[in-house]
Amino acid sequence: MATTYESATNDLVEAIGRAIEPWLVRIAVDTFAAERGSVSPEFRQVAQDAAREGGEWVLARLQATLRVDVDAQRVNPLQTLRDAVRFPTRVLWDAGVAAKVRDEYDEKINPEDIYGIGPAHWTDIDESLTEPGIVWGAAKASTVLQRRRAEGKLDPT
Repeated sequence: MATTYESATNDLVEAIGRAIEPWLVRIAVDTFAAERGSVSPEFRQVAQDAAREGGEWVLARLQATLRVDVDAQRVNPLQTLRDAVRFPTRVLWDAGVAAKVRDEYDEKINPEDIYGIGPAHWTDIDESLTEPGIVWGAAKASTVLQRRRAEGKLDPT
C-alpha cells in the first residue's frame, strides 16, 4: 500500500503532467503576443514543440527528484517548474523578443528567467495544481516530522 506521501506525489505528478504543456505554450504565446501583437502559426508550432520537450523534461526531473527519500530531496516541484521556463525562454529569445527589465532581487533569485515568466505559485501554472501541491507539501512535512519525532529530535507531544 502506498504511503500518504507516495500517493500525494503520484497525484501531484499526474496533475503537473496534464498542465505542463498547455502552460508552457501559453506563457510563450502570451509573452510574444504582448511584445508583437499577434502570433503566427509558425511561432505557435515552435512554442508547442518546445512545450512538448519541456513537458518531458519536467516529468523526468520530477521522477528523479521526488522518488528519492524526502531527506535527500534538494529541489521541490515548483522549483522544477520555474526551471522549465528555459523552454519558452529559448523560443522567445530565438524569435528576437527583448528580455524584460527585472528588479535586482528577481534577477538574483531567477537569473535565467529573463522574461519574468516563472511561476511564483501553483495558480500561475494552473488552478488545478493548487490542491495537489498543498497536499504534497503537507504530506512531505508530515513524513519529515514523524521521522524527527521517531529519532527523538522533536518533542512527541
